[in-house]
Amino acid sequence: MPFDGPMSYSRCNGAREGVVIMTLDGPLTLRNIFAFQKDIAVDPPQVLIFDLSKVEYMDSAGIGVLINYYVAAQKHGRKMTLVGANKRLDALLEMTKVKELLKNHPTVEAAEASFSA
Repeated sequence: MPFDGPMSYSRCNGAREGVVIMTLDGPLTLRNIFAFQKDIAVDPPQVLIFDLSKVEYMDSAGIGVLINYYVAAQKHGRKMTLVGANKRLDALLEMTKVKELLKNHPTVEAAEASFSA
């Protein structure tokens, strides 16, 4: 399983107004984060859901990008969450003590529902 391959991503609107789903495909690593980091900083939505169901691997730089986005979102009254992180990613979030900040939902629908409460 290549952890140094390319990563692609796409965004689409969620079911609710102001919700954007960013679907990542490939490893979220230092090699792949720079363009991604710039793109997610441009015109951030009220709610951003990172769909990680196609991300097999993430390194500390990948976690850093997500944490930085989370902190900026909190500071500006926006929200973010994760969807579909596999067991490896979930263990990494747990080990790095960010699992409580970067909540992981099983589906996009569950993630969207978490913001309607």
